[in-house]
Amino acid sequence: MAGPGVPGAPTARWKRHIVRQLRLRDRTQKALFLELVPAYNHLLEKAELLDTFSKKLQPEPNSVTPTTHQGPWEESGLDSDQVPSLATLRVKWQEEEEGLRLVCGEMAYQVVEKSVALGTLESELQELQSRLAALEVRVARLREARAQQAQQVEERRAQNAVQLEAYEALRAHVGLREAALRRLQEEAHDLLERLVQRKAGAAAERNLRNERRERAKQARVSQELKKAAKRTVSISEGPDTLGDGMRERTETLALAPEPEPLENEACEKWKRPFSFKKRRGHSIGGAPEQRYQIIPVCVATRLPTQVQDVLDAHLSEVNAVRFGPNSSLLATGGADRLIHLWNVVGSRLEVNQTLEGAGGSITSVDFDPSVRNFAPVAWDCAPSDLHTGQGYQVLAATYNQAAQLWKVGEAQSKETLSGHKDKVTAAKFKLTRHQAVTGSRDRTVKEWDLGRAYCSRTINVLSYCNDVVCGDHIIISGHNDQKIRFWDSRGPHCTQVIPVQGRVTSLSLSHDQLHLLSCSRDNTLKVIDLRVSNIRQVFRADGFKCGSDWTKAVFSPDRSYALAGSCDGALYIWDVDTGKLESRLQGPHCTAVNAVAWCYSGSHVVSVDQGRKVVLWH
Repeated sequence: MAGPGVPGAPTARWKRHIVRQLRLRDRTQKALFLELVPAYNHLLEKAELLDTFSKKLQPEPNSVTPTTHQGPWEESGLDSDQVPSLATLRVKWQEEEEGLRLVCGEMAYQVVEKSVALGTLESELQELQSRLAALEVRVARLREARAQQAQQVEERRAQNAVQLEAYEALRAHVGLREAALRRLQEEAHDLLERLVQRKAGAAAERNLRNERRERAKQARVSQELKKAAKRTVSISEGPDTLGDGMRERTETLALAPEPEPLENEACEKWKRPFSFKKRRGHSIGGAPEQRYQIIPVCVATRLPTQVQDVLDAHLSEVNAVRFGPNSSLLATGGADRLIHLWNVVGSRLEVNQTLEGAGGSITSVDFDPSVRNFAPVAWDCAPSDLHTGQGYQVLAATYNQAAQLWKVGEAQSKETLSGHKDKVTAAKFKLTRHQAVTGSRDRTVKEWDLGRAYCSRTINVLSYCNDVVCGDHIIISGHNDQKIRFWDSRGPHCTQVIPVQGRVTSLSLSHDQLHLLSCSRDNTLKVIDLRVSNIRQVFRADGFKCGSDWTKAVFSPDRSYALAGSCDGALYIWDVDTGKLESRLQGPHCTAVNAVAWCYSGSHVVSVDQGRKVVLWH
């Protein structure tokens, strides 16, 4: 047995306890047999003695006489009267013998029972001994396993100690690296501030130079116009005379002195033939009239009635559509991560350009409104540039948690406005130059400085933002929690909240910024009068259903009508003043209409759907 100091001491204790219990049981049962066996032996001896004595007392036939018989009582000197008779003694001895036989039988029966019990106990003892041997083997194995585990524990402790030392060394190294990183971040922040300051200074200088150049250009143009107005031009009704007059005018302009290098671009227009508009009382017989190109301005919107062109424009569903400021340029964006630019030529759409590089599905497109605010085009703008949109900027919201900026004429993205933590659902230019606003499903609206591609302000809007629009000093956002929120771009807080019945899918602001059109998932359009901040009209129609959380509805350019597409592929047009449904156009759309756009001249409407189609209406 192992001593107390050995690791297996608890096992040895219970083992000794079992042995002691077995020995105690053996002693107890042996004590019972020790009392029984001597008694049984004593009875046997007594029986043998009585048997011998009875044999001696039995009378022999020839020698039993009263005179010759000498018994033991005669030797002891007892009287014959005191000696019992042989018959009595024999009966007594027989009774005692019978009693002894009964006792011996009982004792023998008990001996047999005890022997059987002893055999049972011996078999149990053998079983216990076998179990004890098996337990001893198991204990030996467990001791070996314990020794191995103890060795592994020691090894692990040694490894942990080594790893702890390595961890402390790495921790110290990380602390040094973090300190170095903080220093580098501080230096980078300082450099960034200096860079921003330098960029701001350079931008201010560049703006000043551009302003001076524009003023000089305008002054030169004004002087040239005054000179041209003072000159007398003879106009004849004959075509030959007209041609001579025009050639004479061209030669006169060609002989003008060359401008300075900075003025070449502004004076290129004077090298082209100059033409005048018709005046009252004069006519130019048969000659085509050349006018200055102007951006179409809508005087009265015409309702679309027929389909002019249908195209499978994208590889998958089309999510966004937008007309350019000149109404002849169109942009469409889809889930194929492409933006296609189209020219509206007569009654059809012609491919202009494809803008690539978007990191996710396109959810919104917008053109830079800086050109939109000026109806006449600059004197030095070529008609081809106006038609193709050269110089315009396109802003798109994408599902890769960013908005991206392109310049028309360049296929790849110019800037990426990253900073959102979820899908960007809306991106719009502000009326202020080089500024934009984006809305996202991360419950934020961000304002951006496009000159530096820098987020100038982040607004927490408390709910998924599905669309945004911008006024002069206000940002309006539509949300998934059935609310429209108004934010002052000069202050940090929400100025007003207007609840609507349903998730807001789109917002459209009228050109006079006095009315707001919202589309929501309760299958209604609402016109909000921003002067009193009340819902003025609610548009419903049988069959009209909003097909998705990004279904777009728009005002007509003169705010006379409201237009939206339904999930059945039809277009619905309501009169804003009366609230009546003016028209329902069922065209080639076989799936839900995602977005619609109405050109600024009011002559064309374009709709896009989930089945890749782009439809031009007139």
